[in-house]
Amino acid sequence: MSLLFSKLKRQLMLGVFTAAIAAPFAGSAAHAADFKFAGPLDAYTLDPHAVSNTLIFAVLANVYEPLVRRDAEQKLEPALATDWKQINDTTWEFNLRKDVKFSNGNPFTADDVVFSLTRGQAGGIKANLNSIASVEKVDDFKVRFTTRAVNPILPNQLTNWFIMDKEWAEANNAVQPGAANNATETFANRNAMGTGPYVIKERDPGVKTVFASNPNWWDKKTGNIDNATFFVIANPSTRVSALISGEVDMIDGVPPQDADRIEKDPKLHVKAGPDLRTIYIQPDVARDSLIFGSEKAKNPFKELKVRQAMEIAVDSGAIQKRIMRNFSVPVGLPIGKEVNGFDETLGAPVKPDLDKAKALMKEAGYEDGFSVTLDCTNDRFMNDEATCLAVAASLARINIKVEPRAQPTAKWATQVNPPEYNTSLAMLGYSPNTYDAHIFLTSIAATRDPKSGLGAFNIGGYSNPEVDKLIDDIGKETDQEKRSSLIKDAFRLIKADAAFIPLHQLNILWGVKDNVTVVQPADLAYPLRYFKVK
Repeated sequence: MSLLFSKLKRQLMLGVFTAAIAAPFAGSAAHAADFKFAGPLDAYTLDPHAVSNTLIFAVLANVYEPLVRRDAEQKLEPALATDWKQINDTTWEFNLRKDVKFSNGNPFTADDVVFSLTRGQAGGIKANLNSIASVEKVDDFKVRFTTRAVNPILPNQLTNWFIMDKEWAEANNAVQPGAANNATETFANRNAMGTGPYVIKERDPGVKTVFASNPNWWDKKTGNIDNATFFVIANPSTRVSALISGEVDMIDGVPPQDADRIEKDPKLHVKAGPDLRTIYIQPDVARDSLIFGSEKAKNPFKELKVRQAMEIAVDSGAIQKRIMRNFSVPVGLPIGKEVNGFDETLGAPVKPDLDKAKALMKEAGYEDGFSVTLDCTNDRFMNDEATCLAVAASLARINIKVEPRAQPTAKWATQVNPPEYNTSLAMLGYSPNTYDAHIFLTSIAATRDPKSGLGAFNIGGYSNPEVDKLIDDIGKETDQEKRSSLIKDAFRLIKADAAFIPLHQLNILWGVKDNVTVVQPADLAYPLRYFKVK
């Protein structure tokens, strides 16, 4: 019995895994077309329009496809659209690829595009599609989008908008998208029907997902993976053991403390690269009291000086060295350096200043502090729970008594995500899949507007009318120099408001067998069509 199997068996007895994982992993490294990989958590829904979630996009991009995708170098290229052009300021025309079929044999047409926009704008990805006012079917293989205003980057915004089979959705009562907090169950939560290079052959939520090649895919893979199994192994040491024992070919989420151990193995290596995702703390500034804290008559996070004190009390440099082992980069903005719109000056990490932080707390009337719960995940980011504990320790120095509440992502999301926003203080992360700052601004920094979807994932309820106006102007501006200046202005205001307390930009750490070649995008995707096993 292997080390991994014995550990999984013990976890099964504790109720961590379901019976499906109790069988030995199928396949072996001798089969070049088979690939087994593992990560710390699962995509908690297969519905492509339920939520704007990086991991869900990473999994579903192997099954569903957008009109426009990114290649191995992360440059835009045609997918279900062969070409596109901007006819006038607010009109884009896309020619659709002919002779494409969904994996059930249904033809892909403009009807599916129109349906997927309506469905997407009713779901948790509506903020990503907010700039589109309407779509018109010109003919079976041509659509015309009308944007609400001038939008120079529409193709960039479509890369994670996946097209669903209208006929399949109607036949399975899945016309409406599932909820972002996964509180509703639809057929599309557990089943997928796309046009992509793979189909989901088997699915055991929270345990494993099995992919098989779609023999009728319109494009050609450059890799040789015919079958892939993604295992969810939450425990980091168990995940590392699975790689070292040879039972999986790759793991995501290598603990920084284990990177040297993997590198010393003659058959393994660590593949590290920049992650678009930044981790930040966001206080609830919308409510008049703390729903999870000592202050029931007022909300200390509404005081700017309290937020400023928190910002300079947290030592992101110490977190980088002691917890992340230099596999993170402290930043002063809640967007990463690879994102268009990042400004080096504004993005410089904030220097900790404990004396000034204490003085600010005294000026704000909170010299004696208060208590609050910090909602974190324990399986979503690299060392997320350890980072959560470090933040709590930092804030304790200015008498903010933080009780960390670290939960599995699925449970955390049900609590924190819209429409509830049930948190007083949360540790969050965001990866702008467009590689452009505007999507962060529209999804995270804009005032919440359920009708338009703006600010849908603005968990703390931050609102600044000047920022909202700049966000609108950025969306319309076609002059790139002016647009960059507007983005800088927006982040200058956000930074002055201390609305988000940036911690760091992560690295992506994969442990990989030497006989495996992978492509590691900064947006955390697993593009299996490029992977090769020798």
